[in-house]
Amino acid sequence: MVMKWWKNNAWAAALATLVRLYVGWQWFDAGWHKLTGGFDAAGFLKGAAENPVADHATNAAVYPTYTDFIAHVALPNVKLINVLIPLGETLIGIGLMLGGLTLAAAFFGLMLNFMFLFAGTVSTNPWMLLLGFVVFTAGTNAGRFGLDRYLLPLIGKGWRTARRLKHRGEKNGVNGHVLPH
Repeated sequence: MVMKWWKNNAWAAALATLVRLYVGWQWFDAGWHKLTGGFDAAGFLKGAAENPVADHATNAAVYPTYTDFIAHVALPNVKLINVLIPLGETLIGIGLMLGGLTLAAAFFGLMLNFMFLFAGTVSTNPWMLLLGFVVFTAGTNAGRFGLDRYLLPLIGKGWRTARRLKHRGEKNGVNGHVLPH
């Protein structure tokens, strides 16, 4: 019953919009400062690879696959990471603040928060995870007072048209002619 209210009610949409705006601003602000301030993730990635999150009793890495990802994928491609992180944070923020593709923006925000936590950075990530989860849980209702109000029907219409054309093509071949196999 609570989830139905959270996903459909206009008052819940208003509350989700307030949370969405706050979280969106946090992402946009962080990304914009990195885009305009000469961001370089190399030092952070080296530190995360050399000093991974470890179990206090055994001193074993808690997330060994993620540590390997950082060491063998992210670090060798740090120039790409230096573009993707600030750009991603900025786009997540814009999407959340405008309420455009809100679920996608919230999802990718949650993924970035998890990646930062796996690398050992606590900072504001738990708080942003909680608020991002609130927005994500609201579903399309979180973008009700934003661009999603207009975007989602257009996307749905395009999706239905594409499916209809695909099914028509499967039944009748191309231009009404059955093609040989």
